[in-house]
Amino acid sequence: MHVLFAIFLLPFGAIHFLPTIIALLRDSQHKFAIFLINLFFGWTVIGWIFALVWALRSTPRYVYVPVPQGYRRY
Repeated sequence: MHVLFAIFLLPFGAIHFLPTIIALLRDSQHKFAIFLINLFFGWTVIGWIFALVWALRSTPRYVYVPVPQGYRRY
């Protein structure tokens, strides 16, 4: 019975904390705030959607710099 409970708990826990996982993977500046919103209000659909949108819209800490077209690496 405990194994069956763990098998169902892991996927649902990962889905519940999906906004936090996304914020951590993107190294968002607001990852702790997203975690708190997800922890306390994630059980409501509105809180979970708010945290998910915030995690997806937050700017990651890294920035891509385009390489000039005539650039050669020696």
